[in-house]
Amino acid sequence: MAGGTLKAWVQASRMPFFVATFIPLFIGWSMAVRATGAVRPGRFLIVLLGSLIVHLITNLANDYFDHLVGTDAGESIGGSRVIQEGKISPQVMLRVIIVLYVIAFFIAYIIVFHFGLHLLAIPILFSAFSSYFYVAPPIRYGYHGLGELFVGINMGPVMVAGTYWVVAGAPALEPLLVSIPVGIMVASILYYQSLPDMKTDEASGKMTLAVRLGRKGAFRGLIAFFILIYASILWLILMGILSPWALASIVSALLAIKLIRIVLRTSDWVLLDLHGKYIRMVYFICGLSIIAGILGT
Repeated sequence: MAGGTLKAWVQASRMPFFVATFIPLFIGWSMAVRATGAVRPGRFLIVLLGSLIVHLITNLANDYFDHLVGTDAGESIGGSRVIQEGKISPQVMLRVIIVLYVIAFFIAYIIVFHFGLHLLAIPILFSAFSSYFYVAPPIRYGYHGLGELFVGINMGPVMVAGTYWVVAGAPALEPLLVSIPVGIMVASILYYQSLPDMKTDEASGKMTLAVRLGRKGAFRGLIAFFILIYASILWLILMGILSPWALASIVSALLAIKLIRIVLRTSDWVLLDLHGKYIRMVYFICGLSIIAGILGT
């Protein structure tokens, strides 16, 4: 095994999922600009860089620790597969994870101390804890059905409200409320991606939320995620926090219905991995609609 080519590291990064990071950051930034009139691109770029690095760390750590446990071995299709395919050695991946953590903590130091936002140290430490212990021992909360909860909190409230805080210089309630559908949407992506691996996850002791619910319960859970997404966006519109422009999110319901039908008629859920693009498209359309709902108020 070698240190990996650029193509291998791109594969390991799982770049298509980075949209999950961009959307909440732009939402928080948009709300801060609307509230204060200050754009502060420098602060936003620092938050963006730090968030992307943490997202990358989480993906690499997931690959590394799942490999050690054997979760991604055999017929499993989880992770990026770069270790299983011999493209990057576990030792090299661990060293890269450590270097990235050092960079991330340096960025956190700038945000907390240079910008004087000391209380932000709490959500930053929570994110660092979450990114590492998702599948790392001894906690491995992703193995106990808590992955969606932690991912939803980090990619929703922490990112949206945190970005607002950094750019605006102070926290506010509205970004926290707007972060609710965002967190649910990102959690739904993780949830859907766990469906194809239900059998292999259960066999390896990885009791994800889908595994705990069982096949019928997991299908109902997917529907529940979609209901919560659209209901929470509608609630924000009725509260006057988002403008009616956010109703454009309803367009994505066609994709959600299509995905539900695909799940219904697919007997071998391993094949659901081929259709993950639809739930990411739902997230992207809803995210842009929320941003439109912010800028349109």
